[in-house]
Parts: sequence; structure tokens; C-alpha cells
Amino acid sequence: MAVTDLGELQRRAAERAAARAGGTDRLRGHIVCDGLVRIFKTEGVEVVALQGLDLVVDRGELLAIVGASGSGKSTMLNILSGLDVPTAGIAQVAGFDLLTLTAKRRLRYRRKVVGFVWQQTGRNLLPYLTARENVELPMSLVGRANRKRAMELLEMVGVAHCAGRRPDQMSGGEQQRTAVAVAVANDPEVLFADEPTGELDEATAADVFGALRTINAELGVTIVIVTHDHTVADQVRRTVAIRDGRTASEVRRTARTGADGLEEIVSEEYAVLDRTGRMQLPANFVDALTLKDRVKLTLEQDHVQVRPGDE
Repeated sequence: MAVTDLGELQRRAAERAAARAGGTDRLRGHIVCDGLVRIFKTEGVEVVALQGLDLVVDRGELLAIVGASGSGKSTMLNILSGLDVPTAGIAQVAGFDLLTLTAKRRLRYRRKVVGFVWQQTGRNLLPYLTARENVELPMSLVGRANRKRAMELLEMVGVAHCAGRRPDQMSGGEQQRTAVAVAVANDPEVLFADEPTGELDEATAADVFGALRTINAELGVTIVIVTHDHTVADQVRRTVAIRDGRTASEVRRTARTGADGLEEIVSEEYAVLDRTGRMQLPANFVDALTLKDRVKLTLEQDHVQVRPGDE
């Protein structure tokens, strides 16, 4: 999808999200993590995967969570999708408190509130069903199978031509776009995608991101994509980087009208400051100035200056 369409997609997504929420005053805090902690214990050894992670996602947002292997991004995704339970802190999605859900409510949450797209195409689709039948299946499980709606969703993600094909008759990109349609078949409030383009080439990955942007704009679904690929920042409106189990920085990408009247895309990077005043400096800043151990801080009138401590 052309980058100049970003502003229109943003506006449409905001309108659909407001309609789903019942008004613009209910848009904030669709996903809330506050001091989120997850500790794994294996043979007497504790591993802290999340160390007080904070994150707020507004209803109708489209964002990516990026980070290196072991940063905690997949742990966070498993918690938010209801596949894992946090050790401490606050984790809420669409009004559901993920720390206190009973088994019955957790099952309902996974079936009706969230949708999920896995990295491996084989985990998203049943191999003996056609694309249309795969989309219809989640609907039939709740007693509302709808062939017309299934075709509308396939058309929305650009694979209506695959309606009668089984997964082995589709390309990897077509399978993943079909998986997106399956994930939103029951009209969930939130869609989680775990490395949805990890097995695809760059051009095919762009098609999948285009499908996610379209779903976000047309249905107002909040979409969270987890990936290790930092180039994804060009595909979404907000990118949150996680490092060592905490949110470290954000990139926000917005469409603005320039002085010449043409739409331009502006990207701005921010460090994330938590409630106690902690902040992670970008790794390239630290490396450039060889910062380590202690640093010197100076409060200026409109900024804080950070200098190496051994000056």
C-alpha cells in the first residue's frame, strides 16, 4: 500500500475504533501493562523475563513490539494473548484482568476477544480445508458460520482468489494473509501477530503488512505485532522497543500536511520514562560516547544533559 495512504488509513482506523468503543471518550487504554513481571523457574533457577514492563496501547492502534531474542517481547505477547499468566503487576486487555481470569473466562477471552497469527504458516491454517473453509471454521465454533462474511474478509486482505485453495496450493504470503482473515473471523477486539513475516521475503512481507493495515482501518481492530525486525517501523504507526524485559524506546510515525500542501510521513523517536524516572538510553548513543558505569547529568532550562562520568 502506498505510503501516502497512511493518513487516510489512520483516520479510518480511528473512526472504526471509536464506533466499536461507543465514542471517542472510551478510546484510551485498550491494553495496559503496568510494572509487569514474569519470572520462570527451572530446576531451582529463576529467570526474570519481564522486569516491570510498562505499556499502554490505545483502542484502534496499530503498533509493533521489537526487540532482540531474549528481550521479553514473546513473553509479553503470550501473557496478553492469554497463553501465559504474569507473576506480578498489571496486565489488562479490553477490560479483562489477565492476572485473575478463571479458566472459563480465559477460554472465552481467547475465543472471542483476541485473534492470533503465528509465524509458522502451518500453525495458522488446517491443511485439509480451503481458505474460505478455514475462515468459516472459527465462526462455526460459535454457531455463526457465514460464507458471505468469509469471502468479504478474504477480499479485504487481498486473497479472494484463494478461496477454493488449500494451504499447500497457496504461497507463503497468501497463507499468512488468509491467516489474518481467520484471526479476525469472530470480530475480535485485539489481534496479536507473532513474527508474521519471519518466513517471508521483503516484498511478500510488505503484502502481509498491507493486509494488517487494511484490517486495522476497515474493522478498527487493535493490532500488536511482535518482531525482531527493526525495519518494521516503516510499516506501522508506532514501534515500541523492548530491552532486558522493559520498554526502552518508541518510534511514532505520523502523516502530516507540509507547507506545499502535500502529505509527508514524519518519524520521531522517543526514550520511554517509567514512573520512577528510569530511562534506557539507545544502545547506539551509549556506544558512540562509550558510556558505562556512571554518567553525569546536568539540568538545563529545557533539557537534561548526559555526559560520560569520567570526563
